[in-house]
Amino acid sequence: MACLPVFSSLRRRKSPLLGAFFAPGDLSDLGLVQALASVSTDVVAASAKPAVRFQRANCRSLVRKVKIFLALFEFLREAAPAGAAPLPSPATLCFKELYILLHRARTLLDYCAQSSRLWLLLQNAQISGHFHDLTQEMSILLDVLPLGDLSLSADVKEQVELLQRQARRTKLFVDPRDEALRLRIYGFLDDFDRGRSPEAWDLREAFVDGLGVRDAGSCKAEVEFLEEQIYNQEEEVDLSVLHGVVALTRYARFSLFGFGGDDEDRENPGHHRKYTKGSSCSGIGDAFLTIPKDFCCPIFLDLMKDPVIVSTGQTYDRTSIVRWLEEGHCTCPNSGQLLTHTRLVPNRALRSLISQWCTAHGVPYEPPEASDGCAESIVSSAISRAAVEANRATARLLVNQLSWGPEDAKTVAARELRLLAKNGKENRACIAEAGAIPHLRRLLSSQNEVAQENSVTAILNLSIHDKNKGRIMEEPGCLKSIVEVLRHGWTIEARENAAATLFSLSAVHDYKKMISTEEGAVEALAGLLREGSARGKKDAVTALFNLSTHAECCERMVQSGAVSALVGSLTVEGVAEEAAGALALLVRQRVASEAVGKEDKAVAGLVGLMRRGSPRGKENAVAALLEMCRSGGATTTEKVARAPALGGLIQTLIFTGTKRARRKAASLARMCQRCDMALEGGWALEYALARSSSIRRNANFAGGDVSVSVPVAISVPVL
Repeated sequence: MACLPVFSSLRRRKSPLLGAFFAPGDLSDLGLVQALASVSTDVVAASAKPAVRFQRANCRSLVRKVKIFLALFEFLREAAPAGAAPLPSPATLCFKELYILLHRARTLLDYCAQSSRLWLLLQNAQISGHFHDLTQEMSILLDVLPLGDLSLSADVKEQVELLQRQARRTKLFVDPRDEALRLRIYGFLDDFDRGRSPEAWDLREAFVDGLGVRDAGSCKAEVEFLEEQIYNQEEEVDLSVLHGVVALTRYARFSLFGFGGDDEDRENPGHHRKYTKGSSCSGIGDAFLTIPKDFCCPIFLDLMKDPVIVSTGQTYDRTSIVRWLEEGHCTCPNSGQLLTHTRLVPNRALRSLISQWCTAHGVPYEPPEASDGCAESIVSSAISRAAVEANRATARLLVNQLSWGPEDAKTVAARELRLLAKNGKENRACIAEAGAIPHLRRLLSSQNEVAQENSVTAILNLSIHDKNKGRIMEEPGCLKSIVEVLRHGWTIEARENAAATLFSLSAVHDYKKMISTEEGAVEALAGLLREGSARGKKDAVTALFNLSTHAECCERMVQSGAVSALVGSLTVEGVAEEAAGALALLVRQRVASEAVGKEDKAVAGLVGLMRRGSPRGKENAVAALLEMCRSGGATTTEKVARAPALGGLIQTLIFTGTKRARRKAASLARMCQRCDMALEGGWALEYALARSSSIRRNANFAGGDVSVSVPVAISVPVL
């Protein structure tokens, strides 16, 4: 059936309720009438469903109008004899437009039936406007519909004319009781905005009596629906209000209905993992991005949070360059030039680009609040003070349950803290300030697998906030407990989230050595890298990569078998490139270089990655081979130089690799040539090196140029 687009004024308005509908274009008159009768029947059938609590009067009024249209179409369908004269052209056009109108009426009724109560209440005036628009549209169509040419019976014609008169007189109807309840909800937000918590009896009257939300499950459903609207951001609504209502509803749930756990939550702790931005059902390793190299600090290889410019024009993260200067260095780490002064100039343009990139890719990014003396507001304008205060009050309720509640209540509280901490540094800060970390630490040793998984994931989510990293590491026994979950957790999800927590904590340079020296930590990460699930391997390899950036962790990585695990991962899809990056850092130390040199699969694995990897994977692989030769001496260099097809791969990289890969490939080629080995394709290498002379003149091949392509694992909270 071909379709003819007919554009109504209602459909042209920007609204999520209005889809792309088309009028039927090639139906016979009888077919068109039957199609209209069918869609009218669907609209009337919608009225048989349980009535919505809000927009009830508008829904009933719309259905009554459609019933009259249904009577019209049924009469025309039954009265049309075979070979009857065609419908008048004006009637056909009106009916095609009415077909679209009826589809929109059905969509609007379904929308009201499927939306949460709070959402309908917040959108009360806008949705009432949609009903009014439909009525106006009906009035226009009835005014131009040639009733006299349709040979209608007297009763049907009378009904249609009555509808025509009613539609002309209809005014916008906004239920005053609904409006009063909506303003009452806004009043609760105003209370929180002023630092006061609403009274329990007042909340009960509004939520239980007004909204009809009578249990914890209903509150939870309301929160989930509103959070989905915040994510979609398709409605023209004030996001600060939505955030505030979500926080208010969460607070009301625990204030009114206590901490009784849902059976589904006790039996299946992971059932919340159903949606978010691209499905945030994963831990840190579930979704990998490669950070643009210009966003990484050349010293610690981490994403820069506060980029600053030194006198040579190079940019570093403030924390790392300050540490460099405090250690007595007076040169630029990257260029080796003498610093004419030690003033650090904020690179605000780069900070803005990093922030935009992180927002676009869902990477948590929390720059310092006032690192350069400028009080920059980091709090999103969409998060109102009312939402922050409501979440703070909820956090206090949850932490109180963690401290003295029964075991079931503690499990529920840990789960809710886990969910509350999934977004916003304000939430993560207030949860930690309420004293949650010591109680969550004790719950890590729980014999209840649901409680353990929720607690370790809550700590993971809290650790995203930089200030909380210190709180976690300073909590006596907390690091040890996290490692115990990594080693012996009751569920694979708990072990994976423990690995992700170590990755998050190791973002602070000083904590890398503390983690690596914790008994069993590196061994457990190595074991997860060897035998874990795909996600577990990603969590483990990113944590090991972070630890590899600290020179003093090297010996521990060798002793624990982590180096061997990294070598074994060079052929594993999804983690090979990160493993090569970690090896490139580790083999700078002789002890690690010797350990890697003893691994039979090391050189072959790196050469294989040079052949099949992405540009950044090839870069990491050639960097690792180069550092092996530098640290391992002639014996290791000879072993590398004998690798099959290495000459051709180096030649390819010199001409097609990234800028850094080309430099490292040229340097590796020269080292192999100095070893006086007859490389396969050696003549090609000589030609390639001659062509890359400009690269060699401009590149710094000193031992300090060992930066690698750094991966980031998005630490999306596990729902």
